[in-house]
Amino acid sequence: MGFSGFDIVIPVLVVLVLLVLFAGIKTIPQGYNYTVERFGRYTRTLTPGLNLIIPFIDRIGAKMNMMEQVLDVPTQEIITKDNAMVAVDGVAFYQVLNAPQAAYQVAGLQNAILNLTMTNIRTVMGSMDLDELLSNRDAINERLLRVVDEAAHPWGIKITRVEIKDINPPANLIESMGRQMMAERNKRAQILEAEGMKQAQVLEAEGRKEAAFRDAEARERSAEAEARATQVVSEAIAKGDVQAINYFVALKYTEALAKVGTANNSKLVLMPMEASSLIGTLGGIGEIAKEVFRDGGTAGGQRQASRTPRIPPEQG
Repeated sequence: MGFSGFDIVIPVLVVLVLLVLFAGIKTIPQGYNYTVERFGRYTRTLTPGLNLIIPFIDRIGAKMNMMEQVLDVPTQEIITKDNAMVAVDGVAFYQVLNAPQAAYQVAGLQNAILNLTMTNIRTVMGSMDLDELLSNRDAINERLLRVVDEAAHPWGIKITRVEIKDINPPANLIESMGRQMMAERNKRAQILEAEGMKQAQVLEAEGRKEAAFRDAEARERSAEAEARATQVVSEAIAKGDVQAINYFVALKYTEALAKVGTANNSKLVLMPMEASSLIGTLGGIGEIAKEVFRDGGTAGGQRQASRTPRIPPEQG
């Protein structure tokens, strides 16, 4: 049984149709975008899923990864503003937001981002002193991110993060920094010690001032009390009360007698005075006490005195 021409054409047409269908159907994986070119010109972008293109007319151009990607920045030497040479490396994170721009606005996207990041690292860190580099790493990262992201914006990408990993000064510079730090800490310790001594002296002076003020106030109160007592005695004398002067004289007399008796160098004290005068004085004290307290008892000044007062010598 022979085959006719029609029997041969039908299978060939079926195979061609299947080939055309397979050529026109494109499956895009998640996280990717494909660009479509028609006769070499960009026409549209294929998103993840099943897509159809015109076979033999349209073709897949660039396959762009739309996920966030990391780019390692190699170590490079940088001269700071104060002429210190340091070795710096870092890492950059970026994400493609516009597949056509990333595919057709720049050639070699990762290489472009890498060179842009390295150039701006030298620019930013070269304008700072070494102390600023070591203490303001967060500020450096923020400044680098802003500058690099602004420069890469026309490429349809977003720079999400730029981080400086290591800043390595030379060994001799690290040793000098250690000595400087030690000197600075010694200086701070001396300053704190001086401040403590100053504060202690100030507090001590304030204490002496307060004590002097309290002593003066106490002396003032004592003087006021004595003046008041003198005034009361004077008023009593002015009213004709002779016993008041006897009380005042007896008080001063006994105070002086107590001081003489308690002196360290006194061995024997003789009292060249009449006993009757002392008894009279003590009698005046008794009269005043009776008038003040109005006590009906016997006056203390009426005690018998049979001999001249004599203070025995102190025992050495």
